[in-house]
Amino acid sequence: MEYLSFELPIKELVDQYQTCSLVGEESGVDVKLACSQIEDKIIEKKKEIYENLTPWQRVQLSRHPDRPYTLDYIKGMVDQNSFLELHGDRNFADDPAMIGGLATLDGQKVMIIGTQKGRTTKERQYRRFGMPNPEGYRKALRLMKLAEKFGIPVVTLVDTPGAYPGLEAEERGQGEAIARNIFEMVQLKTPIFTYIIGEGASGGALGIGVGNKVYMLENTWYTVIAPESCSSILWRNWDHKEDAANALNLTPKDALREKFIDGIIEEPLGGAHYDPETTYLNLKNSILQNIKAFSKFTGQELETQRQEKFIAMGQFKG
Repeated sequence: MEYLSFELPIKELVDQYQTCSLVGEESGVDVKLACSQIEDKIIEKKKEIYENLTPWQRVQLSRHPDRPYTLDYIKGMVDQNSFLELHGDRNFADDPAMIGGLATLDGQKVMIIGTQKGRTTKERQYRRFGMPNPEGYRKALRLMKLAEKFGIPVVTLVDTPGAYPGLEAEERGQGEAIARNIFEMVQLKTPIFTYIIGEGASGGALGIGVGNKVYMLENTWYTVIAPESCSSILWRNWDHKEDAANALNLTPKDALREKFIDGIIEEPLGGAHYDPETTYLNLKNSILQNIKAFSKFTGQELETQRQEKFIAMGQFKG
C-alpha cells in the first residue's frame, strides 16, 4: 500500500500495529490489548483525515496508484467471462486509452465504455495515462451506436486527465471527435449512465460523459481543467495548484450542489483502493437501479430527458 503525504500519520500507526503483531508472534507475549488500542487509533486517525479532506487532497486521492481503474471495475462487476472487448473506430485505429465492449450484469446486457490508465511505466505509456486520441472517442461513439441499434443500455466510466494533447491527435481532429460525441450522445435513443471513477477533466471527460444520469464516486473530481494546468495559466507555475483546486469547485459535493451530477457513490473509508470489492458492488447496484428506473422510457423520452438535463446546466435565473 502506498501512502500519500497527508496519509503519513496513518502509515506511522499501521507500522506500529505491524510491529506490535510481530513482537507478539515472535516472543509469545500477549499483546492483543496493545495491538487493539493501536487499531482503534488507526480508525480514529482515518476518520479524522478522510472526513476533512481538502479539494486538493481529494484530487490526490483520485490519482492514487492503487485505485481501481476501468478494467478493474469491469472485472469486479460483470458476470464471469461475459465481457467481450470490441476494438477499433473503423476509420483509423484502435485506441488503448479508451476501452469498451459488451457484458452482462446479473444477466442484464450492457455496453461498458471507459478510459483506461496503466499500472506499470510501460502500460502507462501504452495507455497514454488515460488520455484518449480521436480514434478513442470515435470508437466509443461506434459502440454507443451499436448499443442503440440493439436497445442495450450504455455505461461509461470516466477517469482521465483530459484528451491527449499531442500534435498527431490535433491533426486527426481531436476537437471534432469530442464535439461529435457530445452531439451524438445527446440524441442517442438508449439509456446512458455515466460514472466518474477517478479524474474527470475537461472535454476529455465530457466526450463520454453525456448521460441520462451522471454520478461521481466519493473521492473523485470533475471540472473544466486540472488544478495544475489552471495554476500554470493563472500564476505561471504549479505552485498554486491547491488554490486552483479550491477555486474550481471540483469535488463531488460541489458538482451535486450545482446540479452537474445526480448523486455520489460512497467509497470505503480511505478510498476505493482500501476495499475495491465494496466499491464494485456499490457501483454495480447503482447501474442496475438506473437501468430498471429507465427501462420504461421510450427512445424519444430518453433523448428529451438527456437534452433537458444538460440544457438546464448553467442557466441564470435573475
